[in-house]
Amino acid sequence: MGELSTTERDAVERVTAEPMLEQVESWSAINSGSANLDGLAQVAAALADSFSHLPGELRLLDPAPVTAVDPDGRERDVAHGRNLHLRVRPDAPVQLLLTGHMDTVYGADHPFQNLTWKEPGVLGGPGVADMKGGLAVMLAALRAVEASSLAPRLGYEVVINSDEEVGSPGSAPLIAQTAQGKRAALTYEPAALPDGTLAGARPGSGNFSFIITGRSAHAGRNPEDGRNAVVAAADLALRLSAAKAPGLSVNVARMDGGGPNNVVPDHAVLRVNLRPASESDQWRAQEIIDGTVAAVAARHDVGIHIHGSFGRPPKPLDPAAEQLFGLVQQAGADLGQSIRWQPSGGVCDGNNIAAQRVPVVDTMGVRGGKIHSMEEYLIVESLAERAALSAVTILRLAAEAA
Repeated sequence: MGELSTTERDAVERVTAEPMLEQVESWSAINSGSANLDGLAQVAAALADSFSHLPGELRLLDPAPVTAVDPDGRERDVAHGRNLHLRVRPDAPVQLLLTGHMDTVYGADHPFQNLTWKEPGVLGGPGVADMKGGLAVMLAALRAVEASSLAPRLGYEVVINSDEEVGSPGSAPLIAQTAQGKRAALTYEPAALPDGTLAGARPGSGNFSFIITGRSAHAGRNPEDGRNAVVAAADLALRLSAAKAPGLSVNVARMDGGGPNNVVPDHAVLRVNLRPASESDQWRAQEIIDGTVAAVAARHDVGIHIHGSFGRPPKPLDPAAEQLFGLVQQAGADLGQSIRWQPSGGVCDGNNIAAQRVPVVDTMGVRGGKIHSMEEYLIVESLAERAALSAVTILRLAAEAA
């Protein structure tokens, strides 16, 4: 180890004694796919029991209302699980936000349900890296910090949401609220690479459903009286796809609509994902969407309703974020861990936190790999490594109030 204080050394010793592997195995044995409300409730209860050993007020909060668009263009309510929220010492001089998610991409009927040892020290299973391993790391670090003399200087909020894997639509307001006024935030997504590399800058992401309403007519007798929603949707798809440029990717993902061959179709739904690289790119993308929708609606004499938004704003690496990354890097160096970072094409709750002008490192979780696949794995020794990294980072942030 490098230049660690006595308090930091004590914290590192404490995290190694935490039952992180047992927690990962227990939590990962419960299916908590984003749509599995029963499984999410079970995991939420287990997490609440574990995190209740920390001080403060712990609550399970209902998600914000969320709707989705069906293939026929109708909006419907979408249910999500409750979100865990813990608030500790809100009047302390240094305030942090720590976030993670309890949901996984593996539904209740997914074939990937069981834990297996791939080799000694490498555990495979649904959510072991993304991110039940990260939740165990977060808890171990906080328990070690609570045992230190610096704890009274530190306040924090913990948010563990139930819908991160589907864009956090029901928990985004809670994340935005809890980020307010924080010195920094740590999110426990797995490391960007198995060697522990962190994710730096991230693009934004917006998912949109365009509901096109035309007018039906007989395709043989009076097609001129119809307004073809499918043709309008195709035109909209081509125009949006043509808008891709440096700083903005556009993926036309799906189109629904149409009917019998002898009827001019009067409805269609177009699904598009746009990923702006920066805040200015997001503004430009929104202008493109609004202008293109207006032009296509006028050209085809149809109505177009836009459902969706940029739910993940771009996350730049600004000076405040660079300073926080540097602090984490130095903590790693003093622990004998080489920490670096690189841009990522993916998005997560770190995007939403950064949108509140709070610096965030959002890959403080475990080392592992092949997430979102049946080959997902956790490198077990990284539990203690990353918990120590978090504990030292948090203690150094708390020490700023000295």
